[in-house]
Amino acid sequence: MAQVLLFGRLADIAGWRARAFEATDLSQLRAALAGSDPLLGEALAGPGVQVAVDKAIVRGEATLSAASEVAFLPPMSGG
Repeated sequence: MAQVLLFGRLADIAGWRARAFEATDLSQLRAALAGSDPLLGEALAGPGVQVAVDKAIVRGEATLSAASEVAFLPPMSGG
């Protein structure tokens, strides 16, 4: 099972920061997250949300293993 980490407002929306999910790729993981919590699914699809798989930012699709760590990062702001 892939370990999923949520940060910032994404964790606030979900009500959790870390959970394990069964998924073989990012699209399947996103579908599982949205299916379990539609508000979280909407937030994850929002602009500026980044995904890191095993501590490397991923753009697009990625294959996951049972040992994968997937972090969803909210949009950054600051100055």
